[in-house]
Amino acid sequence: MTTTLDIAHRNEAPDTDLDAQVRRVDPDRWLASRFIADPKARADVIALYAFNYELARVAGGVSNALMGEIRLTWWREAMDEIVAGQVARKHPTVEAVAAAGYPLKALAEMAEARMADLDAAPFENEAQVLAYIDATAGAVMMLAAWRLDPKADPHAVQSAARAYGLAGLWRLKRAGVQRLPVDWTQADVVRRVRAARAKARGELKDLPVGAFPAAAPAALAVAQTGARELGPFETQARLTWAVATGRV
Repeated sequence: MTTTLDIAHRNEAPDTDLDAQVRRVDPDRWLASRFIADPKARADVIALYAFNYELARVAGGVSNALMGEIRLTWWREAMDEIVAGQVARKHPTVEAVAAAGYPLKALAEMAEARMADLDAAPFENEAQVLAYIDATAGAVMMLAAWRLDPKADPHAVQSAARAYGLAGLWRLKRAGVQRLPVDWTQADVVRRVRAARAKARGELKDLPVGAFPAAAPAALAVAQTGARELGPFETQARLTWAVATGRV
């Protein structure tokens, strides 16, 4: 039986080459994933990043909030069905994250957290900003770290994710999407990113070396709050330095 959720996805042609897709739409995380030596672990992390992209792009691809809710519900229910023992829906990203063994409840919660994207109003305060980042960029970084080393403490990457997430919201503002509190200046964002990075440097000492590529994008955060976008070579150099030194 065809459902409303199926109709919402009927005109979307899923990208079956997830690595190429992530390289195109999420180059920071894709470059960091090149430092994952094990091909299976790398593919599983790429599947997570592809799943995050599918959620993140919903708000910008719909004409109204209701359609966005329908699409995000499709992703949440796709995870819930697998938890309930049903066969994964025939979508390459759904199948890939299911095969990777991620905690599917956490993925469903990521989809639910993206409902906040359907409200165009800026967040009112820092607490709302950090709650949103923890549920989105934070969840991605924690799950990637877990996949690279199941013994990794998820809290070890929280501040790194906050630094990278704050920088991401600043980049969105520069692109014309205002989600940060309206009274935050660039200096306010830079100060918060630097504080999160400083805290992350202490926390990441407890992160297993093999899980560090999950946190490496945080090394880009301070530079990304500047006046210009980083080029690919500078991005790669910063990520290489971060992985080599274990610092962001």
